[in-house]
Amino acid sequence: MLLPEEPAILEIRHAVRNWIAEHCVDGVLAVALSGGADSLALAAAAAAEARSVRALIVDHRLQPGSAGVAATAAQRARELGCASAEVLTVEVSGSGGLEAAARQARYAALDRARGTRPVLLGHTLDDQAETVLLGLSRGSGGRSIWGMSEYESPWGRPLLGVRRSTTHQACAELGLSPYEDPHNSSPDFVRVRLRTEVLPLLEEVLGGGVAGALARTGEQLREEGAVLDAVAADAASEAVVNGEIDATVLALSAPPVRRRVLRGWLLAAGARGLGNRQLRAVDDLVARWRGQGPVAIGGGTPDARLVVCRRRGRLNVGLEEQRRV
Repeated sequence: MLLPEEPAILEIRHAVRNWIAEHCVDGVLAVALSGGADSLALAAAAAAEARSVRALIVDHRLQPGSAGVAATAAQRARELGCASAEVLTVEVSGSGGLEAAARQARYAALDRARGTRPVLLGHTLDDQAETVLLGLSRGSGGRSIWGMSEYESPWGRPLLGVRRSTTHQACAELGLSPYEDPHNSSPDFVRVRLRTEVLPLLEEVLGGGVAGALARTGEQLREEGAVLDAVAADAASEAVVNGEIDATVLALSAPPVRRRVLRGWLLAAGARGLGNRQLRAVDDLVARWRGQGPVAIGGGTPDARLVVCRRRGRLNVGLEEQRRV
């Protein structure tokens, strides 16, 4: 399909072109397509800029008529020039709420279907601003407000510098009517309220430019975080000995470096749901040792909890049986 030389679609094409040049030089990729404006404009631009594009459409089966929506999206992908289009039907279940369960099912299906191709996602600058705000609300350190990466294999996000309004305008330039997911306007979801209530209010009170400022903040923190991660990797190579932490060695590192080492070590040991309070309690075993007892962390089994103990100057992770009442 020959795309028009209009401002919005050209901006999106340039963003996709730059992403391909940096991350996918062979131009063989997949696009996650929902039929909404963001992913539809992305699919059109990718089909024009990449050598081969495979459209992947996930049908969550959460709404009546979802199969028809998915089939329409697949047809549009072929009309836009995608080499192929496949509908992936998933079962949404699990803990953490509907939004989280749907996301988990969607990413798993995309990962299975992509083969060796990276998958482009239609996240925009507005999505990035929402992500940074959500991270800020958790108060769990700089990492939580990094936002999304332009490329975190296999997921690519070429549109993180493009406004949502631009993708809608691009669809208008292409003569396409994007699908409007009712979930995207439901106040039952936190992201929707951020999008429709919080960010507009911030823009009004602070005089505009808030979404861009939040996105830039996330990017700057992510760049600085990458440097700290590299320093932490060097510290871990000295402090982690046979799966244990040498507390005396690690105590010489600065607090952000220590906590990065501990976080990676705990996750590798099977910790789950690791929060700021737990991480700081473990850090106290290193830097503020007063003979305190074991620190319980998320993980373990129904009969035994996962704990971190300090013995003879070393930290280790192990299971401790739950006391029966």
